[in-house]
Amino acid sequence: MNIEDLLTFVEVADAGGITAAARRLGVSKSIVSRRLVGLEAELGVQLLARTTRGAALTVAGTTFRDHAARIGAEIEAAREALLPEGDLRGRLRIAMPLSFGPTHFAPVLAEMARRHPRLHLHAAYSDRFVDLVAEGFDCAIRVGYLPDSSLVTRRVGPILGKLVASPAYVEAHGSPETPQEVLAHEALMQGTEAWQFMDGDRIITVKPQGRFKADNAPALAAAAAAGLGVAWLPDCVTYPYLASGALVPIMPRYPPPTAGAYVVRPPGQHPARKVRILTEMLIDYFESAPF
Repeated sequence: MNIEDLLTFVEVADAGGITAAARRLGVSKSIVSRRLVGLEAELGVQLLARTTRGAALTVAGTTFRDHAARIGAEIEAAREALLPEGDLRGRLRIAMPLSFGPTHFAPVLAEMARRHPRLHLHAAYSDRFVDLVAEGFDCAIRVGYLPDSSLVTRRVGPILGKLVASPAYVEAHGSPETPQEVLAHEALMQGTEAWQFMDGDRIITVKPQGRFKADNAPALAAAAAAGLGVAWLPDCVTYPYLASGALVPIMPRYPPPTAGAYVVRPPGQHPARKVRILTEMLIDYFESAPF
């Protein structure tokens, strides 16, 4: 039984179709279809019910999928064990934040690819929380304050931030002096999130309101610089605005709690060596150039 056929079947099962699986694997749809046909012929059962809207697992496919995933993971672990220490091969799919992933995390991925020429890295940039299992990612880099989940999380560094506004906004509307006063101002947010501020050792949580929302931090920074309201943003995003005077820090007596950058992965006994090495490189990066 061909291991590539097994892994391809798992990708199709998790992606919900041949087209999505081919995109994940970086191969043509015809190759994916040929592997599936070969696997089903060897097993003598139909694993997938093909439809115009995708592919659904049959009863046999549902049973076989978990076995195939476990076999694939064991084979991958065995392959890694045979490689020279530190050498990597195969594919690593990573979900990265759009806000500053391309500028801050992408250089780490480039260095990882340079050190490991047999490794294929596929990065997807988005500020939405992707479903790592359903969308076939090995891990994700996330920033902020993470909600509780079943994912395995490793903090790799701090993310510092502050409340900011433009000088024009402050002149026209004043500056909040306490967390409660934030509620009287236009807040620039990604959604309906709550904002937290430190009062000594105590955390104060408020739920601001605003008419301008965007799904990434650079867009919110631009809106704040245009005088549309106040925004809580990471320092790595606001630094050029603060340096030029387009934004100014406000309410410094109540700083936000330090957020974090995290590597998250689906639950399992041991992380793949690829994920471990990426995590170590990110920790080194934050230690040498903290945000």
